[in-house]
Amino acid sequence: MPAYDAFLLVSFGGPEGREDVIPFLENVTRGRRIPRERLAEVAEHYQAFGGVSPINQQCRDLLAATAKDFDAGGLDLPVYWGNRNWHPFLADTVKMMAADGVSRGIAFVTSAYGSYSSCRQYLDDIELARAQAGQGAPVIDKLRHYFNHPGFIEPLAANTLAAIERLPQAARAGAHLVFTAHSIPEAMAAASGPPDGGPGCKARRTPESGRYVTQLTEAARLVAERVGGHPWRLVYQSRSGSPSQPWLGPDVCDYLEQLASGGAPAAVLVPVGFISDHMEVRFDLDTEAAATAARLGLPIARAATPGADPRFVAMITELVRERLDDAQPTALGDLGPACDTCPAGCCGPAAAGPSPAGA
Repeated sequence: MPAYDAFLLVSFGGPEGREDVIPFLENVTRGRRIPRERLAEVAEHYQAFGGVSPINQQCRDLLAATAKDFDAGGLDLPVYWGNRNWHPFLADTVKMMAADGVSRGIAFVTSAYGSYSSCRQYLDDIELARAQAGQGAPVIDKLRHYFNHPGFIEPLAANTLAAIERLPQAARAGAHLVFTAHSIPEAMAAASGPPDGGPGCKARRTPESGRYVTQLTEAARLVAERVGGHPWRLVYQSRSGSPSQPWLGPDVCDYLEQLASGGAPAAVLVPVGFISDHMEVRFDLDTEAAATAARLGLPIARAATPGADPRFVAMITELVRERLDDAQPTALGDLGPACDTCPAGCCGPAAAGPSPAGA
């Protein structure tokens, strides 16, 4: 197995002050010809929170917890962190790794799923950062998708149970579980990777709908199974594309309307598509979806994401050890572990990527 000498956390990035917001959004949408008025509209989401996205602090917390877990387990790897869209930029971090003499790093990406924007684009970002670092840049390998790892599923299930307990007592038993993920164009979802397979890969073949929807549905099913006794559905949020282009649906707010009109006693929002409570959770769910539910008179609670939960942190250590020691991969459910190495050309950009409302 490869001998790794560093760990790299790779994330989306987010602004940390009011003056950062527009430059950050320009980075996110570069090359996509997003109208200026749309950027101004999204900027207001951040300004409502003082121009600060929670994601960078959440990455700091996760990186500190991971380093501590590495030390406790005798895993001698220095830790680094680089972002796609804001400081610390990935290219700067890879240059730092090269200057520190790192020869081969293992990267953990803060997305559990396979699609262009959550997988292939990060692979491309890593290679671009290596090219910018120039001669001496370390080789960097990405860890596998972890959508069905117990370290991801179990914290989500526990957080969902805790959210149910925050509902009015009379509404708890009949509450609907509403699993949410970032919407992407349907064409991109269908193109999210060829069938899993290859030497040493135990993952089953992915249906034609693509990895993204299949993996999200499996993660939602695994959480719902552990919570038990509640109807559930996977829905989507944070759509940002042209109305003429088909995107994954239904939208979470539209689905809350359906639940209310159908007499559902309550709903629990479970952001299964996210690992931390960043802006798309804080604004799109805690602000917009919460306002929709209040207007409808529908009691809701929102489950926390894994964040720096010790089980999630331990999962990162386990994923690294899988690669270092050729250990048996861990996965729940029927799909098996995702492939350790993405095939060439997986998750191609079949359509223009989403322009997230927040991170």
